[in-house]
This record gives sequence, C-alpha cells and structure tokens, in this order.
Amino acid sequence: MLNLNQLEVLVAVVESGGFSGAAKKLYMSQPSVSNHIRNLENSLGVQLVQRTTQGARATPVGEVVVAHARRIFAQLAELETSVAEHQGLKAGRLLVAGTTTLGTYLMPRLVADFSRRAPRVECQIRVGNEDTVESWLIRGEVALGLCIDTPSAEQLVAEPLFVERMVLVAPAESPLLGRELSPADLADQRFLMREMGSATRRQQEAALHLWGLDAVDKWDLWGPDILKEAVYAGLGLALLSEHATARERESGVLGELVVEPSTPTRTVSLVQRADRILTPPEEAFVAQLRAVAAWPT
Repeated sequence: MLNLNQLEVLVAVVESGGFSGAAKKLYMSQPSVSNHIRNLENSLGVQLVQRTTQGARATPVGEVVVAHARRIFAQLAELETSVAEHQGLKAGRLLVAGTTTLGTYLMPRLVADFSRRAPRVECQIRVGNEDTVESWLIRGEVALGLCIDTPSAEQLVAEPLFVERMVLVAPAESPLLGRELSPADLADQRFLMREMGSATRRQQEAALHLWGLDAVDKWDLWGPDILKEAVYAGLGLALLSEHATARERESGVLGELVVEPSTPTRTVSLVQRADRILTPPEEAFVAQLRAVAAWPT
C-alpha cells in the first residue's frame, strides 16, 4: 500500500541524484532510504529507480510516479494553507530555514520569541548552506529563509533586515593580537575556510582578495563550529560572523585581529519565493522579522 513517506523519499532520491543525497536531505540513514524505495517498488510492482555509476535516476515509469507525487504534495500544501487561514495562530506549523550560521546562532532566538506569542504553532528549523537553503525555497519545501547573499534564482526575492560584521579570529595566545595589522602581516598564516556553497566562504574569499592574499595557504572545513575549534587548536585563522564567535571572544578563548583594510560587513536578508502564499503563522513571523533592527541579544 502506498504511503506519503515512500513518495517523499522517491522524490528526494530523484532530485538529489542518489540515495546518499536523499538520506542527507531527509535526515535518514541510507539503508532506510533504500528500504522505502524497495517497499514502494514492491507495492507498485515496477522498478522506479535505476542505480548508475553517477548515483541514481528515475526509470520512465518512475518519472510518472514522481510527477504524480509532486502534484500530491502541492495539493497537500494548499490544503494546509487553507486550513491555517481559518485557524490563525491557534494551530498550524511554521517551517523556516537558515544558512549554517544564521540557522544555528540566530534562528533559534527568533523562533523562541515567536513561540512565546504563538505557543500552539508547531515550529521547525532547517539548517543548510546558502545554496541548500535556496534550493529548499525554490522547491517549496520551506516558505521562509534567512540568507546572506542576494539570491541568484529569479523566483526568489530578498528583503534586507540588518547588518553584521565579519571578524578575523585567532587563538588567544597568538602574537598577532593587540596591534593593528596589515595584509602583509598575514601572508604567512594559514586561513581556515568554510565549504564551497557557503555564503561565508564567498565572503572569506572576497576578504582575502581585498587583502591581496589570494595565494595564501587555505584549508577547507565544514561549518562555523569546526572552524572555531580548529582556530582554538592552532590550525590557522578564520574569518567568521561576529555573532558566531561572540561567546568565544567574550570568554577569551579566541581573539579578534584588527586588520586594515577592515574586515567586511554583510547583510542578513529574509528570502522567499515571490509567488508563495504565506500561512498566518508565516505572515506573523515575517512581521516579527521586519521589526528586528539588529541581531537579538
């Protein structure tokens, strides 16, 4: 017998181009993804997914099933929206997304404020890098996202909210602390970089270009927490959000380097699809965001 979970997994496998990508997207194990696909194929009596050396793709009949599944999920979303319009903030769901830094360090505070005003609304937060959040928004998996870069997709619109600084951090015992530095003082340092697809990564690269340090030694790491731990361990320097590093700098675990030209700022924006009809919880959350003039403390 068909169920929605199996259809959701099938769509994820096809859109991700493989089982491992679908597992990561759905926060499931890869064997669980395989079991869902196998059970769905057994229910329908046909092969829906063909494994290839590059991953996986839908068979011809699989493409038919995926198309039907997408229409089903679109109708369910319309149903949720229609019901939510009658419920207001007395029920419903708020599903929002943020880039790795914003989703980790900002979104929980914003959702906590919202939940105190609408305690009966179920809240969920998704976190991914900039490219991932934009793909969720485009596919309609989430209605609202907090991002840094201006979205490249024409379906998405961005509304600037506020500005934050980027800070260059070093271990507390670094001899570079306590004086103004020039880019030449950093030429022999290793820089720890976010993964490709991250807005922070693009800003890190822009800062190094501004300082004429494009050829400096660079190591790629995943996520701001790993970068902070790597800096603490003495593996190099990292340019990160002022808010992502606030606790470490206040406690003295990491120190901020002063460089001239100064490190850049960046704008936090609310991003959504231009044609998306928002539910009452989503509209209320947008109103809350528009009232935020600075990063909440």
